[in-house]
Amino acid sequence: MTLYEKIQSKTAAVGVVGLGYVGLPLAVEKAKAGFTVIGFDVQAEKVDQVNRGENYIGDVVPEELSALATSGRLSATTDMARLGACDVIAICVPTPLDRFKQPDLSFVESSARAVARHAHKNMLVVLESTTYPGTTEEVLKPLFDKAGFSIGTDLYLAFSPERVDPGNLRFKTKNTPKVVGGCTPECTRHAKALYEAVLEAPVFAVSSPKEAEMTKILENTYRIVNCALANEMAVICDKLSINVWEVIAAAATKPFGFVPFYPGPGVGGHCIPIDPYYLTWKARAVDYHTRLIELAGDINDDMPAYVVHRLQDLLNDRGKPLKGSRILLCGVAYKGDIEDLRESPALKVWDELEQKGAGVFFHDPYCPLVKRHGARIPSVAPDPDLLQSLDAVIITTAHTNNLDYRALLDHAPLVLDTKNIVSAKLGLAMPLPGNLVRL
Repeated sequence: MTLYEKIQSKTAAVGVVGLGYVGLPLAVEKAKAGFTVIGFDVQAEKVDQVNRGENYIGDVVPEELSALATSGRLSATTDMARLGACDVIAICVPTPLDRFKQPDLSFVESSARAVARHAHKNMLVVLESTTYPGTTEEVLKPLFDKAGFSIGTDLYLAFSPERVDPGNLRFKTKNTPKVVGGCTPECTRHAKALYEAVLEAPVFAVSSPKEAEMTKILENTYRIVNCALANEMAVICDKLSINVWEVIAAAATKPFGFVPFYPGPGVGGHCIPIDPYYLTWKARAVDYHTRLIELAGDINDDMPAYVVHRLQDLLNDRGKPLKGSRILLCGVAYKGDIEDLRESPALKVWDELEQKGAGVFFHDPYCPLVKRHGARIPSVAPDPDLLQSLDAVIITTAHTNNLDYRALLDHAPLVLDTKNIVSAKLGLAMPLPGNLVRL
């Protein structure tokens, strides 16, 4: 039986390298579709949790993971030698930036080398980790060439960007359209067949891995630029005494030519603050300076400091210095109703406050503990006594559930809402209560 036939009949053994926010949901969906799946990770704790059927990713249904682990349809290991038992391998490892905002492909490279060491003929390898255009062909392909494989003939190599949106209640891995681009037409055909066998969504083929890699970069560059526009509008509107939230709501009534983006304390997650810089780095190799992308990044990076500056002015108007003030951050996850802290702007606001001498507490119903500077800091309960003892609350995450915004408003002396969630949840009309200020 050919590899293509194995994929179509779901008898191909599938490996997923990296069991994080991208890899584990993908492994679960492939197992649910009927494939036998092995997850690979260097963290023994994650491997043990998967084998026990214990979920640690918000977008995975715990009962589904438990059932798949119990049935043996999904298992996990730290033993990379078992890659050789797979017919299909998806690489879903992190692609962070270094401190100079340059790509760190160390996880991708080490994973790809492990796959190349244990690869066999008639194998499909798909990279899903977000990266710069050219990575699949310039970094991965030479490893398989060196191992003696003929790409497109006896080993199939492709790129398919992950499109995970943690906390999205409508679009999950299963129903989000996929893009695939292979190194050859046969590579694309095999990769397309794989995702069509797993997903309940269209699979779009592009002409090469570069187009697929660039697709993901464009998606997130679109978001970082529009987030920066919304943030800059918030700053300008504040200086002009204009209600930016009313402006955006009014502009959104236009049925064409406008998509609303909203200001906040910055941008977070593993995609928006990071992915566009892969393109800026690659563009420098062809002597092009990505001015718009870098400026957008600078604007977003400045927002935590701007939030603290706004708070400092608000406290000053009340005759209080920021230094020595007691401040509660309401929400530390990077977006609402999830537990993900990656690149969270709330943590950067926290840093700014501490640097200016404020005492900082936090409450987050999704994040009971935060590790900072070697310490494990617990979330505090926002009871009336605590709220009344504070100088201000900053709402830094728009959690829609498990938070009593009325209590914040009733008991805190000052609430700076950077996400406009209080007005939205409580249905407040203008003028707002005197202790509530929006970004």
